[in-house]
This record gives sequence, structure tokens and C-alpha cells, in this order.
Amino acid sequence: MAIVTASAAVSHVGKVRSNNQDSGFAGETLFAVADGMGGHAGGDVASALALKRLAEIDGPYGSAVDAEFALQEAIVAANAVLTEAVYEHPELTGMGTTLSALVRVGHSVALAHIGDSRVYRLRDDVLTQITVDHTFVQRLVDSGRITAEEAKTHPRRSVLMRVLGDVDAAPEVDLQVMDTRPGDRWMLCSDGLSGVVEHDDIAAILRNTITPKDAANALVRASLDHGAPDNVTVVVVDVHQSFETPEVEPVTVGSAARPIAFEQPAGRRSSRIPGLRLHPRNPTSEPSHFEPESDDYLDELIEEDRRRSRRRKVTWLVGTLVVLALIAGGLYAGYRWTQTRFYVGESQGTVAIFQGVQQGVGPLQLSHVYQLTDIAVDDLPAYTRRQVENTISTDSAAAAQQVVERLSTSAGSGAGDSGGSTATPTPTPTGTPAPSPEPTP
Repeated sequence: MAIVTASAAVSHVGKVRSNNQDSGFAGETLFAVADGMGGHAGGDVASALALKRLAEIDGPYGSAVDAEFALQEAIVAANAVLTEAVYEHPELTGMGTTLSALVRVGHSVALAHIGDSRVYRLRDDVLTQITVDHTFVQRLVDSGRITAEEAKTHPRRSVLMRVLGDVDAAPEVDLQVMDTRPGDRWMLCSDGLSGVVEHDDIAAILRNTITPKDAANALVRASLDHGAPDNVTVVVVDVHQSFETPEVEPVTVGSAARPIAFEQPAGRRSSRIPGLRLHPRNPTSEPSHFEPESDDYLDELIEEDRRRSRRRKVTWLVGTLVVLALIAGGLYAGYRWTQTRFYVGESQGTVAIFQGVQQGVGPLQLSHVYQLTDIAVDDLPAYTRRQVENTISTDSAAAAQQVVERLSTSAGSGAGDSGGSTATPTPTPTGTPAPSPEPTP
């Protein structure tokens, strides 16, 4: 039985961008994703030119090493095409593209990678990221300056350290050969997917969808469900065994599927390479990736990141202190208000005037005895005694004093209201002596 592949490629402009700068390719043995940078100035042109040049090497190879060499040569050639395009069309200055590609040869795959597009492998239901992003924040993660979670929201997460384009005549490309086997599912994507959808969610979709086409569509839908702030391109490749080798019709998606937006004038082709420099993003273009010029620029970014981290810590500290001050001020104002209130209640068996309110905050009591009286609670009538036990609220100390005065006048009438009965002697007839009491033994 032969080792064959089934594949699918899907690309979507997303919900924010106005044009698609991604390109994807699924062929006989070659599978690739490119993510252009440069906005309307040429991001779509860059990814399309690079992928069209790379697609020329799609076909059978004698070994994975041969395929790896072909990938390297094709990527160098693609970079030269981009450099020449910028030279002949200065309006494209600053354009570039990421590129992630694999070529399957029997039980092996040759991989090539530059930028922040990614290659994943699902094997035995475990999804593994094969490539490493060539980004500024990935360097910070690798050096231990920030965590992987912090990298997701870092303001420099779109800074690319390596791309194809007119910034480097000899870009450094990651190349490797890996094994593959029936049952493996490979997935290539732009950061419009990996930067939006969580790793576990990607794994669940790849595990639970049967065909590559369904998987690719489901992954794009997941990005759209999360807002899809960037173009999203996905290529899914299944490796399996078959008695027949099916004919494969190459599929190109994204900007590479459309005609290139410019035509190179005849007679102006040149091998001249412009001086390397940092190309800032066109302020009128859409937000996009950009790449640094040299290690000095990286050091500058790292120092800027440190300054930003210090500012963030100071801002957080000041904000915390302000919030604590506001909370403390609110609590103090609330406590001061409670001390303008008074109520009459019981303290150690006597009537007392309390300053504050009856409620407390946890173990903290918001009232204290303001004035003790000599009125015993037990001397009060039953109804009045219950009022005192339940407390009588007033608006001021003077009002509380008036309540005490009223209680004082009723204090002597409480003895006969204890709930018992008092016997009344029976009158005897006139002239009849009352019987003498019997002596007590």
C-alpha cells in the first residue's frame, strides 16, 4: 500500500481587513501558507509572489533531503523575486511575507519556516506545534522575560524578526526533516487562526472532524466566531495508506488565487538589491506586521519593553493606592455619618443612650454607649420594655434624651405588669369580729 495524502485549503479575509493578504496552497506533495505584510502597499502581492514561486516545486521527490533542498532554493528565489519587485515598484517598499511549507516524501516530510505562520501535527489525538515563531515576543518568552500568556496580549506581538522581503538578501529559514505516518494530520495556518483561537480548541476541531475540508472550514469558522481581526488561512493535510494513488488537483487560495495587482515593465529587470533599512508601516495602510532592521533595533525594543513594564507597574501601584484611598475615604465618611445617629437601648440591665447605628460590619460595631441612665429595664411596663430591648432609633442626642424622659415617667408602673395576679382581701360584715388567725405550729 502507498502512503498518500488528502488535503484542503481555505482562506478568509476576516471581519476587519478589507483585503486578503494571505495565500495558501495544497498540491500533490507541497503544502504552504504565506501571510503578507505591508497593508495595501503590497502585503497581498508579497504572499502571492512568494507562493506562486514556491508552487513551482510541487511534485515527487526521491528523498526528503532532496525536498528540503528544493524548498531552500525555492524560498531564496522567492525572496529575490520580492526584492526585485520592490526595486521595480518603489510603492511596494516595505512589503514582505511569512512562509510555512512542507513537502511529503513517503514516510517523511521536509519543513521550511520563516515568520509567525505555523505548522502543527496531530498524532494520536495530541496536537503539537512544530514550528517556532520568529517574533519579538517569542524571543522574550525564550529568554524568560515574559510568559507565553503575557505574549498573547503584548503590544509588540506583531513584530517579526524574520520575513521574506526586501529587508534581507539572505533570510534565515528554519529547515528540518521529520517522520510522518498514516493517521497523522498536519495543519498549516496564518496567525489569523493561531493568534485568535486557543490551542486546545484547535486540537478539538482537528480531532473531531473527519475530512480535511471540514476541518479547515471549522477552523476558519472558529476564527470568525472570535472576531477574526486578521485574514485567516488554513491548510489541512491527512496522511494515510491506500492501494491507489489518487490524482490531485492543486488548490490555491487567498491572494495567490487572484492575478497579481501589477505587471513588471519589460526591460527593467535587474539583480540590484536596494540597501537594507527599516521600513515603517505606511500610516495610511491597514495594521500589519513589520520587521526590525538589526540586532540594535532588537535591543532597543527590549529596552522599550522594560520601560513599558516599569510604567505598567507604577501605573498599577498608583491605581491601587488611589482605589484603596477612595475605599478608605468612603468607609470613613460612612462611619462619620453613623456617629450622627442615636438610639435608646439596654446596657447591663439599664436604659442607655447609644451613639451610632445598631448594625455592625463583621466584628466591628458601629455604636457605643453615649449615656447611661438609672432606669432599670425591669421597672418598665412590658410593652415599653420590649421597645427598649429592640432599640428605639432617634435622629439626635436631644431626641434620645426626650425618649429617656418619657421612659423615666413610666418606669414605676412596670411592677404590676409582670404577668402574675394580686389578691384582693374579702370584706367582712359590720360588728362581726374577724376570725383570729390560727396559730402557726
